[in-house]
Amino acid sequence: MSKIYKPEKIKAVAIDLDGTTLLPDTSLGEHTVKTLQKLISNGMQVIIATGRAIIASEKYRSVIGARGPMVFFNGAEVVELPSGKLLHTSFINTDVIDHGTDIARSLGVHYQVYLPAGISPDTGKEDPLQKWETLLIEKYGEEAELYQRHTGIVPVIKDLKILAALPELKKCIKGMYIADPSLHDEIRKRMYDRFGDTIHILRSFPTFLEVINAGVSKGEGLKIAMQHRGLKKEEVIAFGDEENDLSMFAATGFCAAPESAREKIKNTADFIYGPIAEEGLAAYLEKTFL
Repeated sequence: MSKIYKPEKIKAVAIDLDGTTLLPDTSLGEHTVKTLQKLISNGMQVIIATGRAIIASEKYRSVIGARGPMVFFNGAEVVELPSGKLLHTSFINTDVIDHGTDIARSLGVHYQVYLPAGISPDTGKEDPLQKWETLLIEKYGEEAELYQRHTGIVPVIKDLKILAALPELKKCIKGMYIADPSLHDEIRKRMYDRFGDTIHILRSFPTFLEVINAGVSKGEGLKIAMQHRGLKKEEVIAFGDEENDLSMFAATGFCAAPESAREKIKNTADFIYGPIAEEGLAAYLEKTFL
């Protein structure tokens, strides 16, 4: 490795959640919690950078006590927590909801969308009572049940074509397919054929294919979070396991992946740590920084 790694110079760790920090059942292991708490008490900054919504990540952030700018929805939102102050957003337009629904219906796959906080899913108008982002689906099936177990978010069932046609609705955080990976290339092709370089499509979980605004990535979101925190690239190490984490690897001075990550991810990483089922991240952090 041409870069010189000096752990004592690292001021922050940027951590993906699923497949990286969390156990296979999506819980936080006790060793991981204690290690991250100890790092924070020693002055290390912990930055969560995830494809998840804020509400689906808050239980992890709060238990470890991490504070400050965090990255959600793969970079579509950068939010200061626990205050909830929005620092950055980048959303897609409602045409992506409409066409994305057509593709899902024609292929017979699950499609869902997230609306920003403060937007009514019924009218598309601003609604201050809508505190959190809204997850919308067309029907509750196996994939929706899987996602609810995975995130704890209860979806709202609505005809997504009707949603997209609401005249007051102007923006959407992201669309997401839950489909067999063998269909991902076809979905990508159909979406890119329609929208070209105005969108960005990435895989965030083996069956999750996400559609976000062009230029949005965990890496760009992390750069914004780092700027707000006064961090330099070489002062941050990123941990991730999927395609959506590669931009985060490029945004930081150093990066690491678990043994379970795909070869492409591990080949990019500077370091490989142990299995997530054995809390490999905690073991690496403890050995390196404590």
